[in-house]
Amino acid sequence: MSDFSRLFAALLLTCLSTFAHAEKLRIVTDAWPPYVYEEHGEVKGIDYEVTAEIFKRLGVEVDWQLLPWKRCLAMIEQGLADGVLDIFQTEQRDSQLYYPNEPLSEVEFVLFQASVRPHPVNTLADLKGLNVGTSPGYTYDPAFSESSAFRREPAPTHEANFGKLLLGRIDLLITDRRVGRYLIKTLNLKGQVNELPLVVSRQAQYLAVRRNVGMDLLAQRFAAELKRFKQEPAYAELSARYANADIVFPHTVEQQESSTH
Repeated sequence: MSDFSRLFAALLLTCLSTFAHAEKLRIVTDAWPPYVYEEHGEVKGIDYEVTAEIFKRLGVEVDWQLLPWKRCLAMIEQGLADGVLDIFQTEQRDSQLYYPNEPLSEVEFVLFQASVRPHPVNTLADLKGLNVGTSPGYTYDPAFSESSAFRREPAPTHEANFGKLLLGRIDLLITDRRVGRYLIKTLNLKGQVNELPLVVSRQAQYLAVRRNVGMDLLAQRFAAELKRFKQEPAYAELSARYANADIVFPHTVEQQESSTH
């Protein structure tokens, strides 16, 4: 083993040993079912379970906190959290966070409408004059977030957005396809809300850690272990368990809106 390899291994062991024996790693995230959510006081979700398993294998203890997304981002900026689960990678965030080179999952942002107030939307241009519900602090495709042709109205929670949609206070809402379908099921909104075929954007989401001493090594180890785990039967079983629970719904016909993201 070269001197450099010995030094790298020593630094890595020191980093992981520090996390294992010092305070727990504080990871924050927003409730984002079925990726991560809380049920009867227990944190669940496919991305949460995958991440928890990887940290267990690395010997790193984690303190999980589910908070509003804007507060999650503020805690990262203020150094009050060590990492954030299910975050998109952007240039603005690169200065604050290390991202593993392996994503946890991919989201598809689509639009949902009240069945009694349908809107024919095939492209973003069809949103002209409409009011679209969003989530504060979330990153959307620039073609959507910077358009002046329609209005964006944030709501404190995803459930609140669906409530506003049913009351006619917004015309449409935007969220991840799986999240929207999960909420339609859990809020008993089948037949009252339906999904539009337009895919506004697709983005990978990650477990990212704050830029600090040793955290880049942790991100590298996390990525390597995540890649290995994805090849194991345990990962396939975990994915199948959520699919069999009707959290992952059948694939539908899609249209992709061209963008520059």
